[in-house]
Amino acid sequence: MNFLADEGVDRQIVIRLRAEGHHVLYVAETAAGADDDDTVLKMASMENRILITRDKDFGELAFRSRRAHTGIILNRLHELPSDTKADLVAQVINNFKEQLIGAFTVIQPGRVRIKKI
Repeated sequence: MNFLADEGVDRQIVIRLRAEGHHVLYVAETAAGADDDDTVLKMASMENRILITRDKDFGELAFRSRRAHTGIILNRLHELPSDTKADLVAQVINNFKEQLIGAFTVIQPGRVRIKKI
């Protein structure tokens, strides 16, 4: 699958997904300092990538502003170690592949919510 990892996403998540064969662009590597959420979401959408982020503002863009997107994964795993975050995100992607396309997904410890928009 193709993903765009927002700048605030742990590098370990990007490394893990790449190791599993996913094509992941990382804003911290390609467009560091891109602080405009709308620009990041457009980039993901134009390249047909699911956005992985920690930023709740993308929910506003998806739901209230109805911005186009290929899918958004909101990582709400702040308290966990990076390796554990990477394991959980990879597990959700492997378990729910097709359901993530065009959906807003929230990953929290012990809970995954997927909502089609």
